[in-house]
Amino acid sequence: MNSKSLVLAQAVAAQLSRHITDVVICPGSRNSPLSLALLAREDVRVHTRIDERTAAFFALGLARVSGRHVAVMMTSGTAVANALPAMIEAHYSHVPLAVVSADRPVRLVGTGASQTIEQQGLFGVYADTVQVAEPTDIPFMAEAFTSRRQIHINVALDAPLLEDSALPAPTDRTQQRAPMAGWVNHGEVEVDLSRNTLVIAGDEAWAVEGLEDIPTIAEPTAPAPYHPVHPAAARVFRKDQVSANDYVVNTRVDQVIVVGHPTLHRDVMALISDPDVDLICLSRTPDITNPRGELARIGTTVKVSGQPTRDWMKICEGAAKAGSDAVREALENEEHGFTGLHAAAAVADTLAVGDSIFIGSSNPIRDMSLVGLPFDGVDVYSARGAAGIDGSISQALGVAVETQTRERKLPRAPRTVALLGDLTFLHDLTGLVIGPDEVRPENLTIVISNDNGGGIFETLETGRDSLRGDFEKAFGTPHEVEIEPLIEGFGLDYRRADTAQELLDTLAELAEFAVGITVVEARVNRQSRRALHQEISSKNAF
Repeated sequence: MNSKSLVLAQAVAAQLSRHITDVVICPGSRNSPLSLALLAREDVRVHTRIDERTAAFFALGLARVSGRHVAVMMTSGTAVANALPAMIEAHYSHVPLAVVSADRPVRLVGTGASQTIEQQGLFGVYADTVQVAEPTDIPFMAEAFTSRRQIHINVALDAPLLEDSALPAPTDRTQQRAPMAGWVNHGEVEVDLSRNTLVIAGDEAWAVEGLEDIPTIAEPTAPAPYHPVHPAAARVFRKDQVSANDYVVNTRVDQVIVVGHPTLHRDVMALISDPDVDLICLSRTPDITNPRGELARIGTTVKVSGQPTRDWMKICEGAAKAGSDAVREALENEEHGFTGLHAAAAVADTLAVGDSIFIGSSNPIRDMSLVGLPFDGVDVYSARGAAGIDGSISQALGVAVETQTRERKLPRAPRTVALLGDLTFLHDLTGLVIGPDEVRPENLTIVISNDNGGGIFETLETGRDSLRGDFEKAFGTPHEVEIEPLIEGFGLDYRRADTAQELLDTLAELAEFAVGITVVEARVNRQSRRALHQEISSKNAF
């Protein structure tokens, strides 16, 4: 073998096998030595996607479940830039992701060579570049994988790229992967639990020892708490007193403990930002959700003293019930019709222990929070790092594939459900382009909550009556896309639901009998969204 590029590619593939189990490759010429070197290895599972952007998000979905680096590999030029959105989400959600890009030799960069851009440093603050031009650069890859969660490996490959003969199978085989980068420890914080205390658990939250029995507002991607408090009740805890059944209840919270990265609800974020409430922020990463700066105490573990009072536990229980009752009563009001919140409730009501769910950003993740997630025994995933709608189909596919891989001894693949808005779905439609020889989800149901546009803007300032004149053009953005023929074009099963009961019945049936990928279109309306949320707010009282 005379090709230096093939020798380098084999060395890169061997080193990758010591850190990853899966790689997603995209077709290209400059990366052909890397593709063939990876396909020659039996200790790495290779997936193929034709679009680098969806490939990167598919890798991200795999990594969300596995907790290990998954690599996405592509040719040079703008192909690499297509991985930037996934890298940004990985950075802010601290999911391990490795982009492996092929490049021209440095001497050709800046000379006008075809498909050549400045790839070193392309990901900026989101991932440092490890430049690999010689086998002596390989140890820098090892250091990057064991110390960082987001990595860009840029491999400079010179002509000739390939030889006439096929690559021989490597004689080495990785049996055990190298360790990952560890969590950050910000130290210990002393907490007096005899003060009125509320935990707010967001994305990346974990079960903090000592806080198990504290009332908790938990976002869907957080662990299910022992004493859940409904997010719709958050505003109650900023009041000194509320009236309930002809008596007055003191509801003011003294201290809030933030665990992880909450983002979803404005009333919850207002509670975190309240200067009259003491704030403790717990994180296991370099990033800390802390809007109060030096006024907050920072840590990773807690040293607790005291116990929550019986009165405080009753107040939190009452607030939790008031919030959940307000949502369910509003859903029963037939004047609102069939909305995205009704669709979320149907999805939530048909989830079972052992299921996994991927929830799209915008309305779906907020709706699932309002209808009661998280649940014990259900694994919940969502892109809450940068909170974009990007790549959601691809991430859901990755979650489904990695979940069935993890549970491959089960007689039937575990069920994965994805709840996505219509704009989110259309934004990543190419994620459904899956080759015939690829590993495919064996039990994935994708529910599209289709309100023909941007339903979330109905509930924001943009939805005010005074701004309705330009609402549809700027925010509603109706598209009138017919989903059914699109799904049929991808060769997938399609179902449609026009009422909450139809959706419940369809999901119950699919939970028992579905195989492969099924797309369920829930035809919901957004016109009553604002009134629905106003009703929930007005009903949420003791």
